[in-house]
Amino acid sequence: MNESRRPPIADSSLALLAKGYAWLPDRRRRTTAPLVRTRLMGQEAVVLHGPEAVRFFYDEKHVERRTALPGPVLSTLFGHGAVHTLDGPEHRVRKELFLSLLTGAEAVAGLVDRVAAAWDDAAESWSGRRTVLFDETSRVLTRGVCQWAGIVVEDAGPLARDLVAMVDGFATPGPRHWRARRARARCESWLGRLVEDVRAGIVAAPADSVVEGIARHRDADGRLLDPHTAAVELLNIIRPTVAVCWFVTYAGHALHRRPELRERLISDDPAYAVAFAHELRRFYPFAPFVGGRAVTDLDWRGEPISSGTLVLLDLFGQNHDPDLWDGPYTFEPRRFLQRPPERDELIPQGGGDREAGHRCPGEDVTIALLRALVPRLARLEYEVPDQDLRIPLNRMPARVRSGFVMDAVRAPAPVLSPARPTS
Repeated sequence: MNESRRPPIADSSLALLAKGYAWLPDRRRRTTAPLVRTRLMGQEAVVLHGPEAVRFFYDEKHVERRTALPGPVLSTLFGHGAVHTLDGPEHRVRKELFLSLLTGAEAVAGLVDRVAAAWDDAAESWSGRRTVLFDETSRVLTRGVCQWAGIVVEDAGPLARDLVAMVDGFATPGPRHWRARRARARCESWLGRLVEDVRAGIVAAPADSVVEGIARHRDADGRLLDPHTAAVELLNIIRPTVAVCWFVTYAGHALHRRPELRERLISDDPAYAVAFAHELRRFYPFAPFVGGRAVTDLDWRGEPISSGTLVLLDLFGQNHDPDLWDGPYTFEPRRFLQRPPERDELIPQGGGDREAGHRCPGEDVTIALLRALVPRLARLEYEVPDQDLRIPLNRMPARVRSGFVMDAVRAPAPVLSPARPTS
């Protein structure tokens, strides 16, 4: 159909807020076209789906990210001036900083060791009392990642609440959103001062630490990051690490629903622990979609996409596509023992190429942390009292309503050798 003759398309912003993660899959099921046309916040948008669409979306000749992220998302989740807002050489130079800090085997192992030690210390204090897994795990991750990054934090609780708030409030209007903005403002101010103190020699950052690396990084123009942008990028390392508490809480939910899976997790089977981590990331809701903007007039499977159009890639729908996954709404880790996921097939944190594109550089960190923490959770002895274990899909980001409450926790003896990541 000629673009000028297309009937007007109603804005779907309210439908997105009402349906959440189900919105895009529902829209796709109602069309036989290779893409979905819609409007969001008054902007023309198209929705792509599938591994081939992942490759199309992450090709910078087709879609750019710089102008596509809404201001409210930058003011809560990513931060203004973040690597997510860059394209081309500027993005690649900044991305190299994250790759150097987050993808080396020793760096990942060091982070996992710190977090695993923090878990073992904390688990001893959970004994015999009521524990909310989501809250406790957020504090454990905050303590571990700050120690690893070279950030001194005396009490991890307030910082953990701020880091969780940034994730919890990015996709919603109302109180959660404003809590996220206030949390980001506090953290950016504090970390900006830390960067200035490191550069001035007032604070000695550990050699080769995250703080040192970001404070000394020079962008594509050869200049140091201004303190605000440096603080933003520090948060873009510690915040996603703490967001792993979503998946650990989902692991508690999965083990409660499928207790027979616990035995293999505690048997020190690293391949199964990785498969379990992949299935957590596939099955449970995290990011609903990602967006970019068409660089030029494009064609997707015979459908025109005008330059400047908002292009959405359906993450949640692809991770539950029956054409890609047998029994997509069944939690089954064994599927990833039979066949490892392909790069553009499993995309809970986005897709594309990690080195050259916008794929999350912390994906290996997420898997390694889950590989270390989920077997530890499986080894705990606890009771699950009556509580609201629903995970509403119209809440973005979704989470277990109760935070997963555990009673009378009893921890085993500390694990002496924390699980190390595998490639």
